[in-house]
Amino acid sequence: MTDEALSETGSKAPGNPELRKRGKDKSGGTDWWGEVKSIGLLVLAVLGFHSFIAKPFYIPSESMMPGMLVGDRLVVTKYAYGWSYVSPTIPNPAAIFRNVVLRTPAEPWGITLPFIKGRIWGKLPERGDIVIATPRHSNEDYIKRVIGLPGDLLEVRDGVVILNGTPVRQTPLPALRLPVDANAPCDPRQFPGALQYEADGSASCVLPVKRETLPNGRSYTIIDMGARETDWYGPVRIGAGEIFLMGDNRDNSADSRVSLEQQGLGGPVPWETIGGRAEFITFSLNGTTALNPLTWLGGFRSGRAGLSLHPAQTEPAKP
Repeated sequence: MTDEALSETGSKAPGNPELRKRGKDKSGGTDWWGEVKSIGLLVLAVLGFHSFIAKPFYIPSESMMPGMLVGDRLVVTKYAYGWSYVSPTIPNPAAIFRNVVLRTPAEPWGITLPFIKGRIWGKLPERGDIVIATPRHSNEDYIKRVIGLPGDLLEVRDGVVILNGTPVRQTPLPALRLPVDANAPCDPRQFPGALQYEADGSASCVLPVKRETLPNGRSYTIIDMGARETDWYGPVRIGAGEIFLMGDNRDNSADSRVSLEQQGLGGPVPWETIGGRAEFITFSLNGTTALNPLTWLGGFRSGRAGLSLHPAQTEPAKP
């Protein structure tokens, strides 16, 4: 056997120190830096999707009843009107820690950038769109319906919206009977006298509702419980780059009719504060779910998954 052959055979021997060294590098301890980089890239990908494409949202209050209930989970598209300073999803680790670990009162889990005027590839919402707004005085997201656009003269008179001198059509509908559950308890402070019991012993929230049709022909159902302070507002001229937002639960909504001191939006809001458009409901929870997996199936409301949040379209009103 030649010296060259011996050398080649020796280099492949299991006991060769160089081979052992290479094997240790490949199959030794965990590559922690690689793991951190992989997790970091995954987090950035999720935040990027939330910031520029779509994000999940949940309904925390009754302000958009009857179409949206507390416990509804839905999808909000972020690109519908372009992007603004409220678009990026920036987690607040301190708030998450306080809420999840210390069990402090709920607070927003995100951080909002300082106000920046304008939008990238901006587009105004349409009347009737349901949008997410983050007012300049808060990190909280509000979900409301677009009623007024730039240049409109808007007034609310005895519960009827007046747009540019013309009342928005409201058509009374038969009373709506919503099943009562833990997330929809029919609070008598909001819905006095609405709680009723059916023949089978189940409870229903019986609500007076109307069909409201905007000038562009888009319509949706609103709740009108009767005379309230918010039944009168304005008139106001909506400025350039502003929109006027209202909740469908007209007597229980902190919207553009309500002052900042009362946790409302304080009038028309800059279009830069709009973070996206509500598209459809993914699922809805009735408030009975717990850590026990046996409660999960019974905690879903039936018939709500997949419901579109776009208003119905009819012929626009003739001038």
